[in-house]
Amino acid sequence: MKFILLTLVNILLVVFLGPFVPFWGLMIGIGLLSFLIGPKGIGAFLGGALGMGLGWVGISTYLGLTSASALPDQMGELMGLGSGMTLVGLVGVLGFLLGGFSGLTGVLFRNLLRPTEKNIYRG
Repeated sequence: MKFILLTLVNILLVVFLGPFVPFWGLMIGIGLLSFLIGPKGIGAFLGGALGMGLGWVGISTYLGLTSASALPDQMGELMGLGSGMTLVGLVGVLGFLLGGFSGLTGVLFRNLLRPTEKNIYRG
């Protein structure tokens, strides 16, 4: 349940705040959301990754289809990727990795601040 909540909130964060803040601001936001919601490690990674990756792919696809611009295809050719849709896929992979590591960082920071039991022999 926490994974689904984290994914949906991350998608909303990326879609609505993405045009106004830089990518590292979104990464901080994803990390804070993971810190507050507190899923397990792999759930935080995948929740952040899917949230940011799907958000960026959705925004890129929407802008490419509604503007009917040749710019994505031209940028794809300029970068040696061939087409604009390959560039959109590359943006999705980049967003997946950035969001995933941001979510994992938030949960690991939460685990770091969790109090541990003292005076227990652990052999």
